[in-house]
Amino acid sequence: NPFDTTKIRQDFPILKREVRPGVKLVYLDSAATSQKPIQVIDAIDSFYKLTNANIHRGIHVLAEEATELYESARQKIANFIGAQSSRQVIYTRNTTESINLVASSWGRKNLVAGDVVILTEMEHHSNLVPWQILQEDIGIRLEFIPVSDDGQLDIEKYHQLLDLKPKMVAFMHVSNVLGTINPAKEIVKAAKSVGAVTLIDGAQSVPHIPVKINEIGADFLAFSGHKMCGPTGIGILYGREELLEAMPPYMGGGDMIKRVYLRSFKSNELPYKFEAGTPAIAEAIGLGVAVDYLERIGMQNISHYEREIIEYATDRLVEVSGVKLLGPLNKERGAVASFDLFNVHPHDVSQVLDMDGIAVRAGHHCAMPLHDRFQLTATTRASFYIYNTIEEVDLLVDSLHKVKKLFG
Repeated sequence: NPFDTTKIRQDFPILKREVRPGVKLVYLDSAATSQKPIQVIDAIDSFYKLTNANIHRGIHVLAEEATELYESARQKIANFIGAQSSRQVIYTRNTTESINLVASSWGRKNLVAGDVVILTEMEHHSNLVPWQILQEDIGIRLEFIPVSDDGQLDIEKYHQLLDLKPKMVAFMHVSNVLGTINPAKEIVKAAKSVGAVTLIDGAQSVPHIPVKINEIGADFLAFSGHKMCGPTGIGILYGREELLEAMPPYMGGGDMIKRVYLRSFKSNELPYKFEAGTPAIAEAIGLGVAVDYLERIGMQNISHYEREIIEYATDRLVEVSGVKLLGPLNKERGAVASFDLFNVHPHDVSQVLDMDGIAVRAGHHCAMPLHDRFQLTATTRASFYIYNTIEEVDLLVDSLHKVKKLFG
């Protein structure tokens, strides 16, 4: 079995940490950000020590080396997601910026008042607010695919909404709250049949399951480096080439131009047209190394391992009386478990867990409308990744029993 958690854990220096004397860290917050393996940390370190230079402009050795590292990382990322060409891979800061880029650039060019954009009730704020801004500015119309009580999208209602001839269908691949894995291929295919453009928020899917954009067929895919063992401050927007070609630049400045006159400019070619100014060079290189790291383990192995751990976790959590678990039970789901513990505020829950060194997330997880849908103000979320173990699930459950004792 290529999947050896004990070996994987040795690659993550932070996991050796005691958060308090004698209290070891149990990190169950990877949906917020994953930890980084030493390979990624070393690559960034080595870039700054040995190669640091600005890219694309210099003729000297350092600049050429830096450019080569930066661009070969782009090629790795393109291969990782099954993009035809690295020209379709644009470096951004994160998933949020990637979605804003599409809403601003593609949206302002292609949408007019009354045009329909279909989203879902489970979206992260990053895939709601950019479209709401366009609603305010342009007067587009937003429609939502409802979420069922067990956290699934109402696909029948989606097909009815498609009668409105939407211009865009934008949805998350895996829910950061419910763990629901949405049928991306089916949603995209149906959207295409009415001529809609599609965008997938892959923040929670790309790090955890094999995502090949050529198989799914979506026009845009957004994801973040920091949730997939890479550094913060680097994200990706994949776009279909002809759409990106036709879109205006999102920001103006250095490197996104071919030629500048006093009163006009000519845009650079893809992908540089959307990469104004000095980019996050070290971070891009770090993300390339993170991709190498994940590919060495194998995305299929990762998703298989996580399925085992989340099945075990959901089974154990529902044994705790008073726990109400959100999302699909007994179905394939992403490695997140958000729950409500009868009458105890999630902040109190996570504070007690923290005493045992267990890091979870408490709040609305940037999905307020989804929490409104379930009539909850907040939930406690435990999220898992390649370095988590079955023993850590047991520690979480033991700690929840303490919470119950404390709050009676």
